[in-house]
Amino acid sequence: MSSSEPRWKSRKVKAEMFRFADPVFLILLVIPIWIFISYFIRKGRTDPTMLFPDISVFGKIGAGMGKFKRVLSLFLVTEAICLLIFAMARPQSGMSMNTRTEHGIDIILVLDISSSMEALDFHPLTRFEAAKEVVSDFIKLRTSDRIGLVVFAAQSFTLCPLTLDYDMLAAFLERAEESRIEDGTAIGSAIATSVNRLRDSDARTKIIILLTDGMNNRGNLDPLTAARVAESLGIKTYTIGVGTEGKAPIRIDGRLLSMETHIDEETLKEVARITEGKYYRAKNARELQGIYDEINKLETSGIKFNEWVEYDEMYAGFLKAGLILLLLSFALDRTFLRRLP
Repeated sequence: MSSSEPRWKSRKVKAEMFRFADPVFLILLVIPIWIFISYFIRKGRTDPTMLFPDISVFGKIGAGMGKFKRVLSLFLVTEAICLLIFAMARPQSGMSMNTRTEHGIDIILVLDISSSMEALDFHPLTRFEAAKEVVSDFIKLRTSDRIGLVVFAAQSFTLCPLTLDYDMLAAFLERAEESRIEDGTAIGSAIATSVNRLRDSDARTKIIILLTDGMNNRGNLDPLTAARVAESLGIKTYTIGVGTEGKAPIRIDGRLLSMETHIDEETLKEVARITEGKYYRAKNARELQGIYDEINKLETSGIKFNEWVEYDEMYAGFLKAGLILLLLSFALDRTFLRRLP
């Protein structure tokens, strides 16, 4: 994926919505509900009682329908009132249009793959294994940023160009250690390789995250000169020193030996200062995880939302239905639902 790829993307999301423009009128719903409920509470208490010597006559005139007719009539009126109240509350249906624009960041992850990164002071992992796990987690947290991978020992080279294909990037990261050809630590060359990958980028923000456990001892470019080039192009550099200072255990040919390592913290701090980045020191896996978490929070993609909603009035349907039910109830009360006194 070329560095000239647009550094933004826009997403439009449609969502159907429903609301009442004047929901305060819904309070009136308690009136028909109360009428309907109170009918059953009072039922039998206030109905007049008449004595008949013989009730067989009621079977002939369908007296059992009286109860059904009263309930049906009350239901129709109650339903009509509820529909009219809904109409007063002005139900509306709308379509929400949401446009999201994301301004991504271009990030080059730079990893030291020299033999000293095999030190076992990040128990039970080596320095490189711990770094690989943390970097993998960092990649998973990004969503709209192009990320590339540069590795270095005596030489530096791009293992993965800037990409949004995080699965491909993870695959390169998994095999990064196999890329070492000659041992050494070429920090200046690693920065220069990263700058070369970012120089034509049109991203709003361009950053380098460089992790090493040693001192610059190979390559034709010193780290500070490379940092000044990065600064001139607006590329911020975060530097991370990993491992314990001095002796650290390392396994060579199945034997556990002690290896002397030294981190050039002063140079790493100066590289970060020149490029307006920050220097970090990690002596264990927990500290290393915390460093990448902090960088992830510091370097966030800009996201802009534009939202608008268009509503259509729906009260007419409720109003018509309520009026029709009222007329139907009025008509039925004088025909089919008519009751004897």
